[in-house]
Amino acid sequence: MQDHVIAVDVGTGSARAGVVSPEGVLLFRAEHPIILARPRDDLGEHDSEDIWAACVTAIRAALEGSRLEAARIGAIGFDATCSLVLRRRDGSQLALRTEGNRRFDTIAWLDHRAKAEAQRCSALDHPVLRHTGKVMSPEAEIPKLMWLKTHRPDLWAEGGQFFDLADFLTWRATGSTARSLCTLTSKWTFFGHAKPGWQRDFLALAGLADLPEKGGLPEEAHAVGAAVGTLSEAVAAELGLSTAVKVAAGMVDAYAGALGVLGAADLGARDEAQVALIAGTSSCLIALGREPVFGHSLWGPYYEAIFPDLWLVEAGQSATGALLNHLLRIHAEGGEPVTALHRRVIDRIQALRAEEGPAFAAKLNVLPDFHGNRSPFADPTLTGVVSGLTLDASFDGLCRLYWRACVGIALGIRQILEVMTGGKTPLPRLHLTGGHVKNPLLVELYADATGCELVVAEETDAVLIGTAMNAATAGDIYASLAAAGQAMGPRGRIIAPNPARRASYDGDYARFLLMQRHREELRTL
Repeated sequence: MQDHVIAVDVGTGSARAGVVSPEGVLLFRAEHPIILARPRDDLGEHDSEDIWAACVTAIRAALEGSRLEAARIGAIGFDATCSLVLRRRDGSQLALRTEGNRRFDTIAWLDHRAKAEAQRCSALDHPVLRHTGKVMSPEAEIPKLMWLKTHRPDLWAEGGQFFDLADFLTWRATGSTARSLCTLTSKWTFFGHAKPGWQRDFLALAGLADLPEKGGLPEEAHAVGAAVGTLSEAVAAELGLSTAVKVAAGMVDAYAGALGVLGAADLGARDEAQVALIAGTSSCLIALGREPVFGHSLWGPYYEAIFPDLWLVEAGQSATGALLNHLLRIHAEGGEPVTALHRRVIDRIQALRAEEGPAFAAKLNVLPDFHGNRSPFADPTLTGVVSGLTLDASFDGLCRLYWRACVGIALGIRQILEVMTGGKTPLPRLHLTGGHVKNPLLVELYADATGCELVVAEETDAVLIGTAMNAATAGDIYASLAAAGQAMGPRGRIIAPNPARRASYDGDYARFLLMQRHREELRTL
């Protein structure tokens, strides 16, 4: 019986593979590093064959570790960062540069070489820009392709197939040049809600009128949960699997994570948007709803980027866990931000709150934009602000600053949610996953400071589980993505906001917004 799946998640530094049961249990997980070259601070490049080799190694290790017979695998799914893979028409690598036996043919998601091209895109007058928050990111594929055509016309002339990394992986596995609706809508300005999907007048304005032909891009895209083909004979032999194994349409990694935590939600039972909060070093918010929501700094809305008939919109905070680490490093009573130090600070904060009540650190206020602001301002030049500092250099002083930084992070989430939901009520249910699940201060604040009911995912790899749901649907283990989500998704624990704390956090939020206005006044003097 082919009732299990393999999920593959390709991040910035490694490929992870997991064997997943039809109940969503991760039987075994394996990881293998990939090479990321950084010729300059603003550049990032991969060798796509190195990535594929890492996937193969991780898949074989996961299958071996699971002790499951290969014949039980019915489907495989891939998710990846939104990196750009360059290939010729015959499928051979089109390298930006070579280094030894490495051919760097992939522009990594974090590469910002196309900042000027992104600014030119942002200045265009076209409806496409409504779906990018009026600001085009240099991390999207269109600015990168503009850069390629302008600065490397030799490569553009030789090009024949341009892939989002997840689509490259499905092509490598099957030989099919099919593309995913998830990748094309979110990173390539393809419209999932209109036909034709490619807005050729926009591409012409961007100087990419020939992109669909030059990149080998199809006019139709495959939805999440659809199969793009089965494993080729060569790849099946390479992986030790059957050619009957189906390969699901690829996914952007963050969206796989959103599927992992939202898949079990009853999306049809609640009228409000469902929002995933994937929170770690930085934080990403992904909302699903039946109506499109437009807003400055919001990526989207994208139609059917994950689920049928639903719009997806994305926002984020540039530094959250990274901000708390930074505060520990710079304070006299801090140090290297290891888990034990975070725990010591958190435990002391809980003790001080119990002693002092709501007055604890109440005069401190923090704007958490120490690394710029992605949402709602889309301004990387914005800086953090701390109001209410004294000469207190004690450990308790560090704890007060840490606590109020946590409050500022949660208030930032509240502000983003207001933009994402258009200020509508009822408030969304917020599904939390990632490293912040382990910080009880943030878990409490995400409910109390936002006023949202919070669902905290149990310990699991949400990205791999989301990709497994995609694969299980493509492999006909489940009849729909919703059915796969209900069967495989973690239920989590529900935390209701404490109404007794609402007034206090409303006051904090009023000061938060006032500080933002004062910061802007200072910048314009």
